[in-house]
Amino acid sequence: MRTLTPFRGVPTLQEQINRLFNDAFERSGQESNLTAWAPAVDIYENEHELVVKGDLPDVDPKDLDIRVENNILTIRGERKFEKKVDEANYLRVERAYGSFSRSFSLANTVNPDGIKADYQSGVLTLSIPKREEAKPKQIKVNVGTPAVAAAASAK
Repeated sequence: MRTLTPFRGVPTLQEQINRLFNDAFERSGQESNLTAWAPAVDIYENEHELVVKGDLPDVDPKDLDIRVENNILTIRGERKFEKKVDEANYLRVERAYGSFSRSFSLANTVNPDGIKADYQSGVLTLSIPKREEAKPKQIKVNVGTPAVAAAASAK
């Protein structure tokens, strides 16, 4: 006697979950080269300036657009895929290509008019000077000045 199962042909929950994960991983592998990329940056400050360093290997400096608007520093550019090798000959492509954009809020303590940009060995370095009033000031303490000595002897 044959048993009838009312849910034959309906995938089990486990099968549905497996298919979901497989589809997601296969798609991410195929589309990973098409996703946006954001270059890594380091930002630090010293008493005179704020420094932004970004890794931009194989980015032509002519393809960079750096601007400050409303205290927002934006770095835009593009790393282009080289067509020197036929795409069919690639065994693996892991590096990201295409346009990128990174934006950072700047404090009011910096002077955006004095930004200097340098690009060497694939590293973009932006030096953003601080405003004079934002730089630390050392106050000298006078010890044993005549005004202090006279006030002390008057007591």
